[in-house]
Amino acid sequence: MLDGKVAVVTGAGSGIGRACAARFEAEGATVVGLDLVAGPGVVAADVRDEGAVAAALDDAAAAHGRIDVIVTAAGVAGGGPTHLLDRDEWERVLGINLTGTYLCAKHALRHMLAQAPVAGERGSIITVASVEGLEGTAGGSSYNASKGGVVLFTKNLAIDYGRVGVRANAICPGFIETPMLEGVFGMPGMEEVRADIVREHKLGRLGRPEEVAAVACFLASADSSFVSGQAIAVDGAY
Repeated sequence: MLDGKVAVVTGAGSGIGRACAARFEAEGATVVGLDLVAGPGVVAADVRDEGAVAAALDDAAAAHGRIDVIVTAAGVAGGGPTHLLDRDEWERVLGINLTGTYLCAKHALRHMLAQAPVAGERGSIITVASVEGLEGTAGGSSYNASKGGVVLFTKNLAIDYGRVGVRANAICPGFIETPMLEGVFGMPGMEEVRADIVREHKLGRLGRPEEVAAVACFLASADSSFVSGQAIAVDGAY
């Protein structure tokens, strides 16, 4: 599905980002991963660091000739009652989830706008938001705000850049079996909370990273050539 495309995937070291990178490679794309820690196919970059993001994307474009797709999967959990939420924690979550998405889109767009279109398209921006950015959940505060911001920011990208051949869509996963989820719901005393969340998914289970990656692959491919400005829930009917 992605032969000849060059894709950058943030958060590629684990979870949804790793699954996206693996699926894209399996479908023929050249993938450059970004994460906090470097590894095979992964460049070290904090998405809050504009200089690091710009350099990583410049290097990717220089090495491979263009950037066709970016997936902004880097993210962190967070939240709590607003009256008890420390400002530094609020800014940490917003900084990674929302500002990081903006910085990655900004510097991917520099290259997308400069490159020649292929089949009428200069690029596809795929952001990873959350169902919690669509509906909100109890105690979500900073996380919900950050993901709701990602949804509307993505719609704005679709409006601003559609006429020059750049599509933008947000994927809104439900609760997915990732290290980030286990870091929250794997703690002692969270067993019943986890069970309640599973029950809220009408398919009766949590999602798998590969199921989110499949939707990202569709959005990166020519099969979605008339899909832009959408917030697509991948949530088992949560």
